Amino acid sequence: MNNETITQKNVNYQSTTDNKFPRWRASDTVWMLSLYGTAVGAGVLFLPINAGVGGLIPLLVMLVLAFPMTFFAHQALCRFVLSGKNNDSDITDVVEQAFGRTIGDGITLLYFLAIYPILLVYSVGVTNTVDSFIVHQLGFSSPPRILLSFILLAILMSIVHFGENLIVKVMSVLVFPFLTVLMAFALFLIPEWNMAIFDNFSWSGNVTNQTQSIWLTLWLVIPVMVFAFNHSAIISSLAVAKRQEYGDQFAEAKCTRIIAMSNVMMVVTVMFFVFSCVLCLTPAELLEAKAQNISILSYLANRFNSPLIEYVAPPIALVAMSKSFLGHYLGAREGFNGVVTKALRYKNISIMPKRLNNITAIFMFLTTWIVATFNPSILTLIESLGGPVQAILLFILPMYAIHKLPALANYRGRLSNLFIVITGLIAISATLYGLM
Repeated sequence: MNNETITQKNVNYQSTTDNKFPRWRASDTVWMLSLYGTAVGAGVLFLPINAGVGGLIPLLVMLVLAFPMTFFAHQALCRFVLSGKNNDSDITDVVEQAFGRTIGDGITLLYFLAIYPILLVYSVGVTNTVDSFIVHQLGFSSPPRILLSFILLAILMSIVHFGENLIVKVMSVLVFPFLTVLMAFALFLIPEWNMAIFDNFSWSGNVTNQTQSIWLTLWLVIPVMVFAFNHSAIISSLAVAKRQEYGDQFAEAKCTRIIAMSNVMMVVTVMFFVFSCVLCLTPAELLEAKAQNISILSYLANRFNSPLIEYVAPPIALVAMSKSFLGHYLGAREGFNGVVTKALRYKNISIMPKRLNNITAIFMFLTTWIVATFNPSILTLIESLGGPVQAILLFILPMYAIHKLPALANYRGRLSNLFIVITGLIAISATLYGLM
């Protein structure tokens, strides 16, 4: 047994026998930043366009609802994972304990299928971003894609090789350059703010898009919010880690505090960035950016003729996608491990966790490398199809568990539960509508 394990056991004992609520630790900060890193990826560079094109009212609704939607949903999911019988029970174990083997196996498969496609999308995004930077900013010819994707994914997977602790630490470190540039850019745009967005303030219709009512716009902006701040892929890992660190007595309260702090950080920084970008553009320019299907940094670089922004945007997108890749890897690994374990169990075969993690790492590397090399156009469709599944797992599953399981009975009858169910149903229906 190594020193780290001994120290961990000592922390567990102290946490579970001392009635005093433990102070905020460095490990809590690392996890808080990791939650932020998982949620806030390259998608935030498209969020000002996707959210702002609907006008001011959807933005204000987004500002009001972003925190409660994000916090209550992820808190409920975390509580569900913490209801497991053992302190190392992740979400794939808990669903089986709660709903039985057959339903548990089905939910485990859905969990994997909801997160794994996002991993594929990020593998393609990382490769495309570096390739574009080499060609357009550095002026070199495009390297062989098979080699470029291999090198980039090998770097990311080498971090994975050293375990969850290193993944979480690297993610927390990557947050700082991303956050610094994001906030600096938002502040840089303040002198360019104008009042054009206020011309779009109307409840009778969407001034920016005359073909779409304001109510339809509000309906469709809900899933934008859900997926802009979604970090459900790492919640199970958080719950297991904090339960082992603090014990059953303090795990839920600690996780709640960590989730709350990370969510406040997400909403404040991302919404400031969104509003700063939107306030410096006119509704017509937002529609133009939407039609061009480019990030807000790319559009603003063209609008202000700024080479600096052109050089800053690709590295920031790379950092954003890299940290989100690592965060989603934890969830995808949980799902894949659960699927394999349950499949082998039907044949009465068991497998050591270390060996299973190695098999998972090989599978993830090979599949992400192949997909990143071929860059299939169907990826966006796959990601979109996973959207309703993610919303079900994040909003509906924890609420059903709270209603059904005795271990979660203390959380019944709260207004926040009704809020989560309603917003979850809206997100699912709007996502399905968007696919039509």
